[in-house]
Amino acid sequence: MVSRSLLRQLPVRAVTGAFVLHSGLGKRNADQEAAEQMHGWASSTYPVLSGMDSRRFAKLLAAGEIATGAALLLPFVPAVVAGAALTGFAGALLGLYAKTPGMRKEGSIWPTEQGIGLAKDVWMLGIGLSLVVDGVTRND
Repeated sequence: MVSRSLLRQLPVRAVTGAFVLHSGLGKRNADQEAAEQMHGWASSTYPVLSGMDSRRFAKLLAAGEIATGAALLLPFVPAVVAGAALTGFAGALLGLYAKTPGMRKEGSIWPTEQGIGLAKDVWMLGIGLSLVVDGVTRND
């Protein structure tokens, strides 16, 4: 029998999981230019990544997105695990938003036109945290 908590989680897990999985699959075979662009952007925010080969970075990013999307889509993965994966992924994206110049209006948390794409990732953070809370507090 399917638990009530899984039924409550199903819409957000399915939609978010499909979105993240699709994003990862799209990056799986990134060409050199796309890999360099992704790596350059990420390493400017997270300098620890600067020594990594850009193609390797793109492959690891794709693998992380695919794993996160799959964790959300697979009903046997506990909500706390899937939620933690999504929370970490969304947190890294929001770090890009917070630290990349030009993404936010001066002195504000609100996005510029260029920052809207990343600022929207806050919904994934909320979903991830909700799944963690639901997984930790569920009674059924």
